[in-house]
Amino acid sequence: MTPPRDKWRGESERAFFAMVSLPCLVVLLLAAAVGVEAAGGGGGGGVEFVYDGFGGAALALDGMATVTPGGLLLLTNDTDMNKGHAFHPDPVRFVGGGGGGGGGVVASFSTTFVFAIVSEFLDLSTSGFAFLVAPSRDLSAAMPQQYLGMFNASGNGDARNRIFAVEFDTVRNPEFADINNNHVGVDVNSLNSSAAATAGYYDDATAAFQNLSLISRQPMQVWVDYDAAAAEVTVAMAPARRPRPKKPLLSTAVNLSTVVADAAYVGFSSASSIVLCKHYVLSWSFRLGGGGAAPALDYAKLPKLPRIGPKPRSKALTVALPIVTTAIVLTAVAVGFLLLRQRLRYAELREDWEVEFGPHRFSFKDLYDATGGFKDKRLLGAGGFGRVYKGVLPRSRTEVAVKRVSHESRQGMREFIAEVVSIGRIRHRNLVQLLGYCRRKGELLLVYDYMPNGSLDKYLHGCDEKPILDWAQRIYIIKGVASGLLYMHEDWEQVVIHRDIKASNVLLDSEMNGRLGDFGLARLYDHGADPQTTHVVGTMGYLAPEMVRSGKATTRSDVFAFGAFLLEVTCGRRPIEEEEEVAGAGADDDDRFVLVDWVLGHWREGAITDAVDAKLRGEYDAAEAELVLRLGLTCLHPSPAARPSMRQVMQYLDGSAPLPELPPTYVTFNMLATMDTHQNVYGAWSVRRSSAMSVATVSDIGLSGGR
Repeated sequence: MTPPRDKWRGESERAFFAMVSLPCLVVLLLAAAVGVEAAGGGGGGGVEFVYDGFGGAALALDGMATVTPGGLLLLTNDTDMNKGHAFHPDPVRFVGGGGGGGGGVVASFSTTFVFAIVSEFLDLSTSGFAFLVAPSRDLSAAMPQQYLGMFNASGNGDARNRIFAVEFDTVRNPEFADINNNHVGVDVNSLNSSAAATAGYYDDATAAFQNLSLISRQPMQVWVDYDAAAAEVTVAMAPARRPRPKKPLLSTAVNLSTVVADAAYVGFSSASSIVLCKHYVLSWSFRLGGGGAAPALDYAKLPKLPRIGPKPRSKALTVALPIVTTAIVLTAVAVGFLLLRQRLRYAELREDWEVEFGPHRFSFKDLYDATGGFKDKRLLGAGGFGRVYKGVLPRSRTEVAVKRVSHESRQGMREFIAEVVSIGRIRHRNLVQLLGYCRRKGELLLVYDYMPNGSLDKYLHGCDEKPILDWAQRIYIIKGVASGLLYMHEDWEQVVIHRDIKASNVLLDSEMNGRLGDFGLARLYDHGADPQTTHVVGTMGYLAPEMVRSGKATTRSDVFAFGAFLLEVTCGRRPIEEEEEVAGAGADDDDRFVLVDWVLGHWREGAITDAVDAKLRGEYDAAEAELVLRLGLTCLHPSPAARPSMRQVMQYLDGSAPLPELPPTYVTFNMLATMDTHQNVYGAWSVRRSSAMSVATVSDIGLSGGR
């Protein structure tokens, strides 16, 4: 590969001017001034370079970025949660200098490059990459994942960034108002694109739009042009080696004179996440000023992408071999069929990146034998994420629960990653332990501690075969779940927000210890960091009001759900019940019973213990019951700041600190009425209702009957 064909004309011009007389020099300068004015501030001497492959190129690289032996610029590699940058080594004078954009006006420029995105999964990718113009090559403060290595949470949208970029994003991030998970966007100091379009091109012959999948693993060419006179950016793309489409993919008005620094660096930025994905740039050219498009790329010199998948099989060998050795082949086929059948039965997927996740890897054969071949008689339950089976490991004779999740669905993959990363490294006696996992083609298998006594809600809500929990058992379970939540919020190496605390997600082991399970919706972030806003998830009746308004889950929103859980365990009733569930008793005007309003009514009447579960027949510690009910109301305060932390909750339950009195002016709210003001949120909710309602999920049935 050849190094870039740089054409810096400043030295030749100075040599030329030294040879001419002063009058001639004046004439030439006047002519140049006229040319600059005619070009709208972009017609100076210009800057131009071409990289036909990157072998031997003196690029400025940092992070994961590297040049492969074959001449490919690789922005991301197999390292997760990192970033990479590649810049042309010299700054470009966009205003004055070689760019010819004097008077503070950024000169016109044009660039084109060929890229390819290669993901491990055909339908799943990390965030994409971007071409950018930045005032500095130092982007060490930027973050990986959705920030593409350009910005961070606090700096996104800051005009002081002075960064112009064109992003090629393969993940839809609602926080940046992305249009979909396969789009091209024009970014000015922010990942909230000023203009965006689905990746693709317009066919010159038919004018029809042709969609392009950015993660198709195929090389594509992009053209980006800035017209200084019109203050307009245009972006076009097409499959590599096709001519540039006449109609651009998108055009948008952007005055880069207010954005780009006088001298800036041009290059590429990308970042990785836990989904391994490689971003390649095959070739690149750039021109500033001069009034023309970027130099054409030499397709004959494009470096080759690494081969994906096995080599194609020889058809001649496939046809000739059976003819010559028919008898041998028939015998080999018969033997091979038997071996293949045996192998497929126990086939697994194993990849190098899995060693970083930590939990123990089980063999599929062991899990197959442990569950009796996943027979229906071993089925504990089924739901939206898969089926759960009881098993006994053949060597240790340990009882386990095995959950089978579809591998093809994005929902199943997200749950797998969330649970392996979170539960797999958490150790606490009041949290369900993820023992390990196994991957097969088409499915994932997660192995948990088996909880022989099932989920708590079966004991609370009318299952005839379950005994009534006495008060001592209930307060023991409450304290256990509180201890697990305190560990998640404050004592573990990261903050873990559960986001779906409820009785059906509390499982009981052989000693009736309460264990919080189902971490499929859990979010992790560092201590002291600000949790990011996401879409609203959870279960109706346990959702804090700020979650509905902003979508931001915090430890205080977990405390709110824990408050609803306290009332549910003490009163033996769900936070929200349909009228038919209570046969009209206590139903409000909306045909729904709201537990927090009912308990608050008893508190106002000075008889809060009248709300205790009638099935206890008065056999409970009245002081403890009153403390738990008042604590539940305190945790359910509409204001997050007024709720206690889980450490304070433990102190109140242990009696090491007195529970503050509820103010006489404490006003709760009808949760459904509050939600009615957010009707537009209902359609986007990932709401999983409690098991008495019509839809059951894996989390609703526990790890003895699901988890």
